[in-house]
Amino acid sequence: MLLAVLTDLHANREALEACLAHAQERQAEQYAFLGDLIGYGADPSWVLDTVINYVGRGAYVLMGNHDLGVLQADRKDMNANARAVVEWTRGQLNDYQKEFIRNLPMQIELDNLLLVHANAWAPEKWEYVDGVMEAGRSINATQAQITFCGHVHRPSLYHMSHAGKVGEFTPVSDLSMSLSKLRRWLVQPGSVGQPRDGNPAACYALYDTVQRELSFFRVPYDAETASQKVLEAGLPAVLAQRLIQGG
Repeated sequence: MLLAVLTDLHANREALEACLAHAQERQAEQYAFLGDLIGYGADPSWVLDTVINYVGRGAYVLMGNHDLGVLQADRKDMNANARAVVEWTRGQLNDYQKEFIRNLPMQIELDNLLLVHANAWAPEKWEYVDGVMEAGRSINATQAQITFCGHVHRPSLYHMSHAGKVGEFTPVSDLSMSLSKLRRWLVQPGSVGQPRDGNPAACYALYDTVQRELSFFRVPYDAETASQKVLEAGLPAVLAQRLIQGG
């Protein structure tokens, strides 16, 4: 099965459309959305409706911290810009969309795979996996051989040997790699809707569950339009600029 893994969509319609079209062209058979469907971007309703449509076809979807934020009146743990967008987003969604978010799980286990938004050791605390130490902690918190997670907004690939040593690869776009059964892996596909590694192109990954082959992709999209929509919605200008700069 060819699984498309997309995370941190952040209400970016243009980026999501581009990634879904890219995955379809490559004959993706299943889809997993790892949370933060909304927040930051200007099209939360459209993005949610699109994800809900994919759920109807069997897609997997997780809760992210921005998704949860829409359900909570006070999110002091978020920075001012994120809080402003959460409050605006809450007013854009209907009751059905909010109920959909409310019922999302924090993690999903699929055979030897774990899907989670932030990390495996405490999914509900939203702590980041942003280095080999945190990657090792997350890998050791699960029995899954391969963990897919988001939250950091940049593509990364970590691996752990039988001896417990953790290493990191820098992913190369469009290059397929085999994930050896002799190691355990943590895959961060990068953000669809708001990349933060200096490259504005949207990110996602494809994983062949039979051949155990993983590919990272960077997908150019109309970031200018997405950025202009953020401004027109009256959302913080820095969020529009991030889309153009890739962080």
